[in-house]
Amino acid sequence: MIGTKKIVVVLPAYNAQKTLEQTYGEIPFDIVDEVVLVDDYSTDETFQLARKIGISHIIQHEKNLGYGGNQKSCYNKALELGADIVVMLHPDYQYTPKLIHSMCYLIANDVYQVVLGSRILGRGALKGGMPMYKYIANRFLTLFQNIMMSEKLSEYHTGYRAFSKTVLESIPFNKNSNDFVFDNQMLAQISFKDFEIAEITCPTKYFEEASSINLSRSITYGIGVLRTSLSYFAAKRLGIPARIFKD
Repeated sequence: MIGTKKIVVVLPAYNAQKTLEQTYGEIPFDIVDEVVLVDDYSTDETFQLARKIGISHIIQHEKNLGYGGNQKSCYNKALELGADIVVMLHPDYQYTPKLIHSMCYLIANDVYQVVLGSRILGRGALKGGMPMYKYIANRFLTLFQNIMMSEKLSEYHTGYRAFSKTVLESIPFNKNSNDFVFDNQMLAQISFKDFEIAEITCPTKYFEEASSINLSRSITYGIGVLRTSLSYFAAKRLGIPARIFKD
């Protein structure tokens, strides 16, 4: 805890056997109270390893629900456990757990309600090995979304996020896609509710075991981001309702 704030880290896992133990070993348990791992029907030994290393709450999907479906299970379980602050951390060791302190203190001290670990602030993305085509797409999509949503974020596509309970209880995240665009829809919902979003510089690593979507899925994701941005603009500026923004 930080003060009276209960902190839960959620790990949306899929075939994370090779990196899970290293990720879990760096979680700062001096402030983290509970860890939830959701195994989205992995084909490796992720579930068995999670039990072996002692993760306190493990959920195993009976079929693969997708990245967004995994996160829905993560956040619903964290709220069920009474979390005041929820940190979403990929168990593929692409993002360092060592930033959990910084992210959580910003929320615990009521400075911000949402904190993102940004790969774009500083030189983290390209230095960490982000493919150039993904970097260029990231910059274009972020520019477009900032214009449509009147925001000034460095990126919308990081998988390292921390939220207050208030935020998670205020947005209808269960209405979002079960695919990768879930992350983007969630930030759009947060902005729609006028929560201010903080960013901190986050180093990142791209390596063989780190999860990454291929070119085809990246294109699908990009189209989804454009649609989300336009839906936000229509709902916020023109008063045209969109399902994901309805409570």
